[in-house]
Amino acid sequence: MLLPVTVLLRRAYAVEVIGAAVVARADGAGHRRIGEAVGVPAATVRGWLRRIGTRLETTRGYLLQVVVRAGVDRLVPKAQGSPWRDLLAGLAAATAAVTSRFGPIGVLGPVTAWQVAAACSGGRLLAPGWPQSGPAVAGNTSCL
Repeated sequence: MLLPVTVLLRRAYAVEVIGAAVVARADGAGHRRIGEAVGVPAATVRGWLRRIGTRLETTRGYLLQVVVRAGVDRLVPKAQGSPWRDLLAGLAAATAAVTSRFGPIGVLGPVTAWQVAAACSGGRLLAPGWPQSGPAVAGNTSCL
């Protein structure tokens, strides 16, 4: 089954909602406050944040590989002082690389950073076992 870039595998909420929670966490908010802000139960937000929190550096590395493969003369973003902000900087760089290569408008309208994250992870951004060790982008050409 093919998933649209607006959702993630085994998640009931749109990737933009999950992304908003990650951005709020990078800004220092806790799961209860984030849950209230995005209209999602706090326990659900806590699960999202725990899952991505265990793989911040790995996911950032994966996104930086997307930058290298999709972009031309793209710079690796500087450290932001927080693993959460580093992940968002990597996502911003990957989004810039993908949209500069393929254009800022997709089938569903303007391409967002969280759509890029969903597409490049094959919808598995929060799935168990993703990303696998080794060359992260080698088997996934969904965003290249």
